[in-house]
Amino acid sequence: MLLNVSYSDKNITKKIDEAVGKPFPLRERFAMGGIGSPKLFITEASVEIHNLLILDNNLDTCNIELRPKGIIIRFRSLLETFGLIIPYYKLNLYKGDMAVYSIFMDHHFIKVRSDSMAVQKFFRKLLDHRADNLPTSIDDL
Repeated sequence: MLLNVSYSDKNITKKIDEAVGKPFPLRERFAMGGIGSPKLFITEASVEIHNLLILDNNLDTCNIELRPKGIIIRFRSLLETFGLIIPYYKLNLYKGDMAVYSIFMDHHFIKVRSDSMAVQKFFRKLLDHRADNLPTSIDDL
């Protein structure tokens, strides 16, 4: 789900917490070595996200926050901050062309450049955390 997260709204916060869980406590953040990604440069996006990004002439960047049951991809357009809330069971992550990661959820997608070791290390952490917290599949029983 794509939401405007610029302002503090109890209804939006409740929707996000139900979908991906509450933010990690400070102790767990330190234990995990941080829950946020470095600055990610967007190379391509789905139509709805692209229409928001082209409203201004700024460089298209985003960041990813890990949550217990999913991730939040935040990006800015004009003076607003938007968040793409993705639960782990809907998250599809692909390593495409050289140094490009594709993040898919339903009909939304964002492709980001992974040209540094910090970005690749974060995506490894994301995949490991997702594997640990993905709901049990019927095939595993």
